[in-house]
Amino acid sequence: MHNAFALRSNWSKRVSVVAIMAVLLGLFTGFCFTVICVIVRLLIVIRSGSKCKPGEKGPVCVLIVAGSGGHTTEILRLMESLSQSYSPRHYIIADTDKMSEDKIRTFENSKKDTGSKGQFTIQRIPRSREVRQSWSSSVISTLNALLYAVPLVFRLRPDMVLCNGPGTCVPLCAAGLLLGLLGLKRVLLVYVESICRVESLSLSGKILYHISDYFFVQWSTLKDKYPKSIYLGRIV
Repeated sequence: MHNAFALRSNWSKRVSVVAIMAVLLGLFTGFCFTVICVIVRLLIVIRSGSKCKPGEKGPVCVLIVAGSGGHTTEILRLMESLSQSYSPRHYIIADTDKMSEDKIRTFENSKKDTGSKGQFTIQRIPRSREVRQSWSSSVISTLNALLYAVPLVFRLRPDMVLCNGPGTCVPLCAAGLLLGLLGLKRVLLVYVESICRVESLSLSGKILYHISDYFFVQWSTLKDKYPKSIYLGRIV
């Protein structure tokens, strides 16, 4: 009797171990399948950028990422060359940025003085990365910015995200990409590297180079290093 009981006990333990292994294997297989599906969907979304032409259906809702200092100046110079078809215009600035809002309002008021019409808003999210901020804390602050960027982008539903280097553009572009991944809306990601970047890309540029639909550089030396980029000379 004792041997029979021990045999049953061992058999039950083996069955339990097999059941647990089966469950873990199922979870692992499901996880791998989900990751593969996300990667495939991501590649499809990224490669469909050339087919995305929002201007063919009327006005283009554009989300403009403005950074402090020179980034804002450059992005506003770029906006000067865009027609009023790019409306409404949603400017995104960091919550610690004290100067960009005044520059944006001055720029938009000057457009009204010339008879141009167009709606614009100014939104704020937490800064993704401060100058000289450590890498470890940058990850945390970027994730924090992403928590604000996702609901903002989902609410505004832009046709295009236009940016030129501030760290804040990374979570915003990620949120725009997420819209496409979920099949809600294909958002065109356009990145223009700062004129100051001559030999190498900015950190934001290195990240967004791989997911941007159009990636512009303003120096031929960068075009040689990054073949996917588009070089048209100085554009800002």
